[in-house]
Amino acid sequence: MNEENSRRNFLRGLVTAAVVVGFDTRLRGWVTARELAGGFHALADAFPTFDGSLLTDDASLDAAADDFGHFVHRRPVAVLLPGSVGDVVKMVRFARANGIKMAARGQGHSTQGQDQALAGVVVNMSTLSQVHEVNQADALVDGGVRWLDLLAQTVPQGLTPPVLVDFLELSVGGTLSVGGIGSQAFRFGPQVDNVLGLQVVTGEGELVNCSASQQPRLFDAVRAGLGQFGVIVGARVRLVAAPPSARLYHALYGDLGLFVADLLSLIDDGRFDTVQGFAAPDGAGGWLFQLEASKYFAPGHEPDDAGLLSGLSFIPGTQSSQDMTYFDYLNRLAPLVAFLRQIGAWFVPHPWVNLFVPSSSAADFVGGTLANLNPDDVGQGPVLIYPFNRGQFRAPFFRVPDGGHFFVFSLLRNAIPPTPERTAGLVAANRELFDGVTALGGKRYPIDSVPMTKHDWQKHFQPEWGRFVSAKQLYDPDDILTPGQGIF
Repeated sequence: MNEENSRRNFLRGLVTAAVVVGFDTRLRGWVTARELAGGFHALADAFPTFDGSLLTDDASLDAAADDFGHFVHRRPVAVLLPGSVGDVVKMVRFARANGIKMAARGQGHSTQGQDQALAGVVVNMSTLSQVHEVNQADALVDGGVRWLDLLAQTVPQGLTPPVLVDFLELSVGGTLSVGGIGSQAFRFGPQVDNVLGLQVVTGEGELVNCSASQQPRLFDAVRAGLGQFGVIVGARVRLVAAPPSARLYHALYGDLGLFVADLLSLIDDGRFDTVQGFAAPDGAGGWLFQLEASKYFAPGHEPDDAGLLSGLSFIPGTQSSQDMTYFDYLNRLAPLVAFLRQIGAWFVPHPWVNLFVPSSSAADFVGGTLANLNPDDVGQGPVLIYPFNRGQFRAPFFRVPDGGHFFVFSLLRNAIPPTPERTAGLVAANRELFDGVTALGGKRYPIDSVPMTKHDWQKHFQPEWGRFVSAKQLYDPDDILTPGQGIF
């Protein structure tokens, strides 16, 4: 079967799965979601007693059948709000014993149903949200803690995780399950490479503490393991000294080649503490490129603006700077997010695409994509171009391109008008971009909206696919965890 037929059959299968979702080993036949739900409710008396709450009302099930993408809806039959880590252990064991799929949900910020479980159980981790310890070198937190809430406790003590995602309302367990990238990652690596230890409930229902020196195989599997091997219920996160202030710089470029070259130069020479890039329509059918970088400082020791900006090829006169507290820099998206929520744009479909592009192909691939992109195809959503040093990415299952550097190129689309047809067209366009970048040796950041076949997943995880399968057999042998990714 060729790749095109395989893809067509896969997409057809997505539609079929909305009706027929499983094989009942007792009845020896395929069953629908409704039939599975009926069988699940028949097991209600067998449920263990939870410290938290097990919800089956329509509002709770509908909420668990949605995410930030707002176009994939796989309705579970129950939602667990755990009152303790023991609740997660009990639910995993119960799900395994009864052949029920289960997914852990952080803040629901995936865009293609990755944290959903059709006719299964969703464990809403937001109720496990305690910061247990803040020490000079690390913090011990529940998996459901948001990075924003952790910072609220560490920054007043002059401490911070070295790498933060741009949107701080995400959960610790959620970003560690996928990777966790941000403006500091070129220097310190992703969040999965800045966690010192994890507490995990495996797919066998075992509660295990793991780190680089204790159960290292599980530690390597769970970090960026896409929820396939266990539920992260706790983490010991690395902390470093937090600076008092940050000066945020912006400058515009008209030439993509010069922009890409400067981004790579900046992450190599390390003059800034954070480096990011963006693209935006110039109003005349082309694109402008914006450098965003920051320098941390203490009052009385302000950065040398001229020295920091020297040698860069931005358009003269477009540079600007702004001083803010360190926390306000990290939380710089909060006013924009509040505005998007207020006008309703937060709630339209978001068929995002997040691609990791080798640096050797970045200018051509990004330039070619933008040349053929109608600005309406992002719906005023941001276009990200972030540079990274490949050597800082060490977690084996966080797959990124080979070479010294790579970029994340993201179209954070808003589907406007917010119709199923418009969304489906953008998802199909994402797939074409994915095919293009993988032909160049690129990868995707799998929080986005790209239909994947099982063969695609095998290629994505190479050369680690064998280890990935082996870890699945070891830690989730009955394949109950996180079905929404569609890997197995």
